[in-house]
Amino acid sequence: MFQSRMHQPGAMLLGLAGGMFVVAAGFVGGYFLVGGHSEARAATTPSRPPVRGAASDPPAAPPAALAGYLAREVEVVTAHGNVKLTWAELGASVDPDELGAARGDLQALAAKGSLPLRIDRDKAGKALLAVKAQHDLSAINAYLDLEEREIHGDRPGLGLDIWASLPRLEAAARQAAATLELVNVPVPATITKESLGIADISTVMGHHLTKFPVTDRDRNFNLKLAASKLNGVVLQPGVEWSFNAQVGERAEKEGYKIAHVITAGEMVDGLAGGTCQISTTLFGAAFFAGLDIVKTINHSRPSAYTPLGFDATVVWPNVDLKLKNPYEFPVVIHYRVANGEALVEILGKPRPYDKVVFERHILESTPYPTEERLDDEIPAGVTSIDQAGFNGYKLERFRRFYKGKELVKSNKWTFDYRPVTEYVRRGTSTDPNVKAPPEKEVAHLQVPKGDDFKMAQ
Repeated sequence: MFQSRMHQPGAMLLGLAGGMFVVAAGFVGGYFLVGGHSEARAATTPSRPPVRGAASDPPAAPPAALAGYLAREVEVVTAHGNVKLTWAELGASVDPDELGAARGDLQALAAKGSLPLRIDRDKAGKALLAVKAQHDLSAINAYLDLEEREIHGDRPGLGLDIWASLPRLEAAARQAAATLELVNVPVPATITKESLGIADISTVMGHHLTKFPVTDRDRNFNLKLAASKLNGVVLQPGVEWSFNAQVGERAEKEGYKIAHVITAGEMVDGLAGGTCQISTTLFGAAFFAGLDIVKTINHSRPSAYTPLGFDATVVWPNVDLKLKNPYEFPVVIHYRVANGEALVEILGKPRPYDKVVFERHILESTPYPTEERLDDEIPAGVTSIDQAGFNGYKLERFRRFYKGKELVKSNKWTFDYRPVTEYVRRGTSTDPNVKAPPEKEVAHLQVPKGDDFKMAQ
């Protein structure tokens, strides 16, 4: 038993050594096996692709060549003609972030829209703003050509939309496009043909003309100022219209000047003198056009620029001329003041009457009084007239509407004019050194010829 135990460890050691040899042999065999397989794979497997930037890659886009693209001109298509600018002027520059990845022929890159360019939005915006200022197509407003009696329609404009054009600009730059069509948006007219409120001004429905001396500059200025607020005014069907509401306050702040006005029956200097001639001339045109005379007040004394009984005074804010359009279509006021004449035309469609007649019949006449004004700065016995007298009248005014020879409608007004006092200045000075003043021109109103008067359109 003892001997057998002594031989057991030796056997174990020998077995262990043999095992290790087998393992070692396995490693050696595996080495040769793996190595041989690797060599074979190396002989049959293609090499890995070279890294970006290797000598076999297409060359990167050279910055110098791109600079040539930036110097190219592009034809920018605008709403109103075209303009040529370089890409650099339009804010294009080389994009360094894309430059390294841009490889190959620049024309091929441009065809794909891949040129390494970018847009400086601030610079591009300023460039497009300059283009917009020069090449936007302005809208044309509709307007009434009152002299030619035509209505001209509106036309929308075209305006460059800068921000909407920037993406299109950048895309065209990356393509090096020869033409760039910007984004334009319609710009509507402020005044359209529909907003004018009238479709036909081809017919003069009624007119009236009064005259004035061209030498009275301040009064002439007032006439033109007031008339300018009436020219082109459209009266819609059935709408009541007010002279005072349209013309507004006749005040110094509005530009009116001192000129002759009638106050308490006497012609004196006052603010906005001459405005009543504007209202009177309009009254006459409206009378013959067949507009409704809603409210009218005659002067306290007749006016030299219109027939007796054919006037309409206005005083801000209460004494007014009010009209109303009785037709089913709108009409427009055409006012012209020039060369000593004030002319009003009412324009619209043909009126439904062949003739409108103004008739006046004097019912009573009252002689004018005379008053003396003593003046110690004038030699005794010398007289002059400050204001010529004029009789007072009570009268009837008719407006008659005819179709053919048939009277179809009539209006009647009864009113009067107070007598105009004649003022005579008489000198009382006995000083031999006092001289008589130079004679001054005095306006004399025309005495009506007969009790009846008629005119027609």
